[in-house]
Amino acid sequence: MLIEVQNLKKVYQGNRGLLPICFEVEKGEFIAIVGHNGAGKSTLLKILGGWILPSGGQAWIDGIDLKNRLALVRKIGFVPETPKLFEFFSVEYNLKLFARLFKMPFSRIEAVLNAFNLLPFRHDQVQVLSKGLKQRVSIGRSLLDDPPVLLLDEPTSGLDFEMTKDIYKHLQTVHALGKTILFTSHRPEEVRTLATRILVLHQGALVFDGQPDDYFQSKTHEKLFL
Repeated sequence: MLIEVQNLKKVYQGNRGLLPICFEVEKGEFIAIVGHNGAGKSTLLKILGGWILPSGGQAWIDGIDLKNRLALVRKIGFVPETPKLFEFFSVEYNLKLFARLFKMPFSRIEAVLNAFNLLPFRHDQVQVLSKGLKQRVSIGRSLLDDPPVLLLDEPTSGLDFEMTKDIYKHLQTVHALGKTILFTSHRPEEVRTLATRILVLHQGALVFDGQPDDYFQSKTHEKLFL
């Protein structure tokens, strides 16, 4: 079991942001986390990514307790909805900063630039890039340390059709290399294209956990999108 979640929850100022939930993730799964705004999707990802602390419960990623944040950082690549990059630095320098942080050889930078078709933009400042290119840089940066798990919060939010297809292609390539991916999404077509399994959150509770075909034929999907 790559990820194990037991009664994980988060309370915000007396309100329940995430009710106690339990689930397990096998290596190589590609999981979509769906639900209305405020359902707890981003909260769940941020807890698993070590960005915020849970109010209760436990979780392990590749056998490492969520509380061991120093060890956990090498197991997870986290890609927020809005790329957190150094806008006035070049693409290459952004990657170099994180390579140094994780004590990775600069050969990893070349591999990422090549894998994400970023070689023509390596010397460009991030601020001049399109949102789609910024997202490619953000995903590439998250994979510099070659973590087994990739977490993405709304990976195609605000992207046009062509940029969205480009991100899909890169994520499918990453998944084919053996990565386990969890992503949040509001787009049914995105879930159909990418997911091998779907988790549905509603008002902080896990209300569906199953295969895409079962989900798209369910009342849960009808209530969310139709």
